Amino acid sequence: MAIAKAERLMNLALCLLGTRRPLSKRELRESVEAYLEAGSDDSFNRMFERDKDDLRELGLVIETVESLDGEIGYLARRDSNRLPPITLDAEEAAALGLAAKVWQQARLAGAASGALQKLRAAGLPEDVDPYEAHGALEPRIPVHETAFEPLMLACRDRRPVVFDYRKANAAQPESRHVEPWALECWRGHWYLAGFDRDRGAERVFRLSRITGKVRSRGARFTAPVPDVVTVRETVASWAGESADRSALIRLRAGAGYPLRAKATGVRELGDGWDELEIPYGHGLDAWLVEFGPDVVVLEPAELRADVVDRLRAVAKG
Repeated sequence: MAIAKAERLMNLALCLLGTRRPLSKRELRESVEAYLEAGSDDSFNRMFERDKDDLRELGLVIETVESLDGEIGYLARRDSNRLPPITLDAEEAAALGLAAKVWQQARLAGAASGALQKLRAAGLPEDVDPYEAHGALEPRIPVHETAFEPLMLACRDRRPVVFDYRKANAAQPESRHVEPWALECWRGHWYLAGFDRDRGAERVFRLSRITGKVRSRGARFTAPVPDVVTVRETVASWAGESADRSALIRLRAGAGYPLRAKATGVRELGDGWDELEIPYGHGLDAWLVEFGPDVVVLEPAELRADVVDRLRAVAKG
């Protein structure tokens, strides 16, 4: 089936590129063998519209022209579909390969690979391997949440969405109506920034706390999209990155390396535990809960109480 569709698309593209005048649907149906085999006019129309959209998505510029008698015709002018020469040096090709490898575990892997193949066809030097390893560390962006792809498409298409979201200190999720702006990965977790219609303000959501399916809505955005969406800065402030206080915690030896990286002081306690002094700001309690039994808050008392409340809420849920 895939080979048959590829052949059909190729034949349609050749017809559109090879004509000097717009071709009607009737003429295209008579020129492409697969269209002649369509069982009905409705079947042909659906197949043709899908193929036309697929070719446009692949980058073919297809013009729609209406004749004097009102008949619609289609053509793809060669001058509109001719790419200028593409010249990439080794460093630029390596950057493209690095970007493709970053998305290797995501649903975008196919698109990234396809883009590099198009660059090859357009003149990427044959002696340059974009996938060649350029260091001991290989970047990866983990995308395990099922909400990622529908939210990515909603951000691209500017479509409002509805999803169930469970806050860290809540036992049950609640429905959120959001106009999605941008997705960003921070410390191995994906976050969505957008306008929360129920609260009438900007909010940031962690994708791992979205439960169930993300449903899109046909309505338009009601709030303006800011030129710069500071997802990382917002989440960082919640995690205490800009804190002006300190907290004292006990951390199990060999665990909690992100906490150790933030620590301003570390002291071995023995018996498999260390004592850490870390910056304390809004949202630190939610972050500490993620480390479970490996972390015990010593002070301040309000932080310890917040962590205990969150753990109890998780236990009840």
